[in-house]
Amino acid sequence: MTAHIVGEVMTRDVVHARRTTPFKEVVRLLDHHRISGVPVVDADDKVLGVLSGSDLIRNQAHRDGPTPPPDVTAGAVTAGDLMSSPAITVHPEQTVPDAARLMERRGVERLPVVDEADRLVGIATRRDLLRVFLRADDDIRRQVTEEIVVTAMGLPSDTVRVAVRDGVVTLDGRVEARGQVPELVHAVWRLDGVVGVVNGLGFRVDDRETATPSRRTVSP
Repeated sequence: MTAHIVGEVMTRDVVHARRTTPFKEVVRLLDHHRISGVPVVDADDKVLGVLSGSDLIRNQAHRDGPTPPPDVTAGAVTAGDLMSSPAITVHPEQTVPDAARLMERRGVERLPVVDEADRLVGIATRRDLLRVFLRADDDIRRQVTEEIVVTAMGLPSDTVRVAVRDGVVTLDGRVEARGQVPELVHAVWRLDGVVGVVNGLGFRVDDRETATPSRRTVSP
């Protein structure tokens, strides 16, 4: 079974800043490209941190205060002063679900994508990761039948009837063993672009029944 990887959905033409990029230039970059944040890189394109519009606003909000909080640099004027560091990054070969889980767990909106030397090669935003849900229903149906039903489960293609509408997969038919049902449903649920799975599968043999232990007669 195949899953989309970050390298397939990431944006390759990355708008970035240097450590010395002035505050106002970062604001111009965000406004001109209509983005909400940029990675900050060094002279070798290695990612040093990430700077978001929220970081810029947060810094400005404290300019008129009596004292800036300890994690805000007073009078900061460059990207290096304001960026969040270290950056949370991913590699191009990581799967989209793994990247999505990382993004959700760390509460970030974008993930710089780096190579083995930590050089910037792309960026993955929430919008990029959601592209997998734009897959055509026919494409999903074909993958379920060919890669899961036939290849992974070893079943004849007509054993399971697969219907897909708006990313929701409906499975109908009868498999041989009861244990194959949750295995098949789980495999379908993990496919890129699948929004939900409706299970209408039956089975011929209940391979999960626990055999009743035989009684032993103990002679006095």
